[in-house]
Amino acid sequence: MSSAPIGTIHHVELWVPDIDRAAAQWGWLLTELGYQPFQEWTGGCSWRLADTYIVIEQSPDMLAEPHDRKRPGLNHLAFHAGDQAQVDALTAAAAENGWALMFADKHPHAGGPQTYAAYLSNTDGYEVELTASNP
Repeated sequence: MSSAPIGTIHHVELWVPDIDRAAAQWGWLLTELGYQPFQEWTGGCSWRLADTYIVIEQSPDMLAEPHDRKRPGLNHLAFHAGDQAQVDALTAAAAENGWALMFADKHPHAGGPQTYAAYLSNTDGYEVELTASNP
């Protein structure tokens, strides 16, 4: 890996209740966004894009409560997802890969009239925002 600029994210680690399900759901999404499988160990795996990687892990230290994006902590991860056609293609394929469209009545402008994005949630309640580049 190259020397990344100070302040950029090195990695994000998400604890999940079911590693196999999470690996399938996150693996599909991250691969579609250009991430490559990076690490794998019992109970965890990661995907990397340039100098940043995303980890999912079913940790034995995890508490029993499920993730809730409305509680203090992580609300969502937002990704640059290409142009509007790429966001639309990811949105169309999301349901087959464990992700559901949120805010369907406002889609693709749930973030406001100046945005074009899909907000998706997966089985474990994690939310991602797939943001289109400006036309």
